Amino acid sequence: MNRYAVIYLVALSVIVPADFLFLGVVAKGFFTSEVGNMLGEVKLVPAILFYLLYVAGTVIFVSGGAGASSQSTLLYGALFGFFCYATFDLTSLALLKHWSWPVAIVDVAWGSLVTAVASTAGLLVADWVAAKA
Repeated sequence: MNRYAVIYLVALSVIVPADFLFLGVVAKGFFTSEVGNMLGEVKLVPAILFYLLYVAGTVIFVSGGAGASSQSTLLYGALFGFFCYATFDLTSLALLKHWSWPVAIVDVAWGSLVTAVASTAGLLVADWVAAKA
């Protein structure tokens, strides 16, 4: 299987369930208490598009390069997540009445962590598959 496809599929299979677990169970009460009246039903098409595009970004900018190592992928995955999630959260703070600093901080920290883990998992599995071939 193509190295990029392995990285992509593994990262996608890590980030989607982790995000649903975090947002839907672990931090659900926190987000509901902070911005509850802004939350609506999940719109499936935009959610799917986000995950497909976001993971493509991690492959292109974080883990897909020939020189990517687990250490660099962990670092750059965290930074990619930090910058992407910070863009959303700081824009939300600037524009949305009920967005709060605590929400922004938790969300950016989560985005950094989950992106680092997902992109690194993708790279490690792709390297393992390549070694087996």
